Amino acid sequence: MLHLRLAVPDDLSAEVLAVLEPDHAVCNLAVTRGGSLKPVGDLVEADIAREAADGLLSRLRTLGLHDRGGITIFTIEASPSRNAVEAERRAPGAPDDAVVWDAVRDGAEGQSHGSWSYYVFLCLATLIASVAVVTDSAILVVGAMVVGPEFSAVAALSVGLALGRPRLSVRALGLLVRGFALAIGVTTLLALLAVAVGWLDAATVAAPRPMTGFIYRPDHWSLVVAVLAGAAGVLSTTAGRSNALVGVFISVTTVPAAGDFSVALATGAWSQLGGAAAQLGINLLGMTVAGVLTLLLQRALWERLLRRRHPAPAGLRRV
Repeated sequence: MLHLRLAVPDDLSAEVLAVLEPDHAVCNLAVTRGGSLKPVGDLVEADIAREAADGLLSRLRTLGLHDRGGITIFTIEASPSRNAVEAERRAPGAPDDAVVWDAVRDGAEGQSHGSWSYYVFLCLATLIASVAVVTDSAILVVGAMVVGPEFSAVAALSVGLALGRPRLSVRALGLLVRGFALAIGVTTLLALLAVAVGWLDAATVAAPRPMTGFIYRPDHWSLVVAVLAGAAGVLSTTAGRSNALVGVFISVTTVPAAGDFSVALATGAWSQLGGAAAQLGINLLGMTVAGVLTLLLQRALWERLLRRRHPAPAGLRRV
């Protein structure tokens, strides 16, 4: 279940209630007259089955509430009351299959703006990956994958492309480019310092690495894993299953490839540069394409289900 808190201007209050009250997927509807100060109007709260949220929010948008009022969505941990159970039963589909597109778009917008923590985590992850390359440590590779925050930008890029939001796509792509450029630059500089003090050389980087050699040797399986991880990551995001993202983080080799590229560049191990760059590109491209296709498929299937629940009037149906 989701909880909606709506700040409704006075002249829209009756229309908003006319949308909410008859809906069988809505329960615990409450109105506080004059409860909203900015904008001035009523405060309306309701619990709603997740499956019905997107259709209901679309109808509220047609009333102008998105532009003139306020909409806040909360996730309810538990709602054991009988009316909530009945609302859930009457909603279409299953909760895990439902996508609240307003929440997806809002989340993607937030993820497309870079923050200092994003850049710091990406730099730290790339540095851990560079140590993994030098020491041939699979454990450190996994650690670098988990620390890396890049999937949030990939998800935002996928949302922008799938939902036709070019500004969002450009911001997310720019964040990916700037983030990896900074991380590779910082790691390369520190690797050059390690070379200067004798901790690192080209022979060490170019030596056989049975545990981490896959990082700079991409193959068809690299693309397969990237596509599967991209689909899983987008599904976990839209379904609100953030715990599944951990599996995505430890399955793609974007950050390890960036770390390998950095130490190869610093030590002059030129034979690995192309492979590491290709691994990075394959993973980013595969995740993005898979994310876009997954979102488009989800949108098409869910819109079909909503049309069955709320069919358009005969005069508005497509011929």
